[in-house]
Amino acid sequence: MVFLTRRVTFSAAHRLWSNDLSDEENYAIYDKCANPNGHGHNYTLEVTVQGQPDPKTGMIINLTDLKRIVNEQVVDWVDHKHLNHDVPWLEGVIPTTEMLVIKFWERLESAFPAHMLYEVTLHETENNVATYRGPACE
Repeated sequence: MVFLTRRVTFSAAHRLWSNDLSDEENYAIYDKCANPNGHGHNYTLEVTVQGQPDPKTGMIINLTDLKRIVNEQVVDWVDHKHLNHDVPWLEGVIPTTEMLVIKFWERLESAFPAHMLYEVTLHETENNVATYRGPACE
């Protein structure tokens, strides 16, 4: 099995806030990330696919197609956006790194052939990273 990863970057703002918590609880849990106007990050997204290289092309997937899928399904929607307000498929989601990586997986999974998507990793900062390998791994 060969694993192929496409890395992209995007910038986005978000606010961490749960309507299921009191104001005091939100500020205690999310601290400065609960800023009413939000705050931003320069994210790095890694999308890893798996498969056997085609004997005729030597590729699992054409890198041009991989780039197009990642951009169309995720990056074009989130780059330079406020994740709480501008992305319809994130409505009602607390945009933590953990929740974003799950939602990105959901967008990407159907765009690839069955079982090709292996892993989605999101770097929110240099020190904060979340990885998701789909519901089959839960």
